[in-house]
Amino acid sequence: MQKYRRIGYRDAVTESWTLALARDDLARTNLVRHPAPEPADGEALLRVGRVGMTANNVTYAVLGDAYRYWDFFPAAGAGLDERWGLGPLWGFGEVVASRADGVPVGQRVYGYLPPAGHLVVRPGRVDERGFRDTSPHRAQLPSPYNAYAATTGDPAYDADQEDLLILFRPLFVTSAMLADRLQDNGFHGAGTLVLSSASSKTAYAAAFELQGKGPRLVGLTSPGNVAFTRGLGCYDAVLPYDGIGELDPTAPTAYLDLSANPATRSALRAHLGDRLVHDVAVGLTHQERATDAPAVFFAPDQIRKRTVDWGRPELDRRLAESWHRFAAVAERWVDITVSHGPDGLRDAWLSMLAGTTPPRIGHIIAL
Repeated sequence: MQKYRRIGYRDAVTESWTLALARDDLARTNLVRHPAPEPADGEALLRVGRVGMTANNVTYAVLGDAYRYWDFFPAAGAGLDERWGLGPLWGFGEVVASRADGVPVGQRVYGYLPPAGHLVVRPGRVDERGFRDTSPHRAQLPSPYNAYAATTGDPAYDADQEDLLILFRPLFVTSAMLADRLQDNGFHGAGTLVLSSASSKTAYAAAFELQGKGPRLVGLTSPGNVAFTRGLGCYDAVLPYDGIGELDPTAPTAYLDLSANPATRSALRAHLGDRLVHDVAVGLTHQERATDAPAVFFAPDQIRKRTVDWGRPELDRRLAESWHRFAAVAERWVDITVSHGPDGLRDAWLSMLAGTTPPRIGHIIAL
């Protein structure tokens, strides 16, 4: 139960919590209770309300050092040392205290949130669409992760699809930008696109975006997920990982690696040889860094390019339009399960980390 006290212009929580991960053992967690942070002048306090847990969150933790994901929400804020990290989440938060112009108490926003009860932000570039956190420690981190979209000014927001937004939106942005980058580069001359971890949300959202754009789409997945993945209808063909030999060895092929499984890459290279014309690492559902991949896709890079090419309003419009098309069908592909509080968050994390979450399940945690 949250406790509140009256401080003149606002109600503020007095107690909060943080769920940290051991950076050298991601299955080890630490739930810390502590006083709620106080916003200073120019800052606002968000109550973390409703978040999701997907394979994307595992990627953030596995690449926490290499891509500075640990730096968004320093564990020191919860009184923890550098052995602990806070794995970022996507979801909705509510402004419960504000000393920032243009950011009212009660405003609801979607964005990057810590595994915690609250977050202090320093809003900048405030407008009807929301704001960016301009806290000094986030200044050198990828800009797209610092944006908080107000539900009242977000073209992608639909109150009836909040849980879909929580689960899919960050993945969908990665998927849409991946599809856009491939198109932007003429698919690197490939007539076939092979996606590993094809049952994952990021993979099949990318396949949805790529349908009908030219190349043949082939999904690779574990034997137990073949039926589910074929049922999505996003791929022209779905093969188990031991079926790589069925790929046409004469077709120029691009590999979109969302699993980072070295054995899969080796098998593709052996089977396709120089017909493997492009090989890019996108995700890490097997929890290994794809160190032998010749290229790594990072969605913020393509977002920055398209912001220059089109302007941010046009990019947002295109993404919202694509999102609404995808959401209309994605709700048939996921069974949403809701858990509660930090214990529910920990259980969802451990399930996702262990790979025991079925592909149809979407974890939502109400905090």
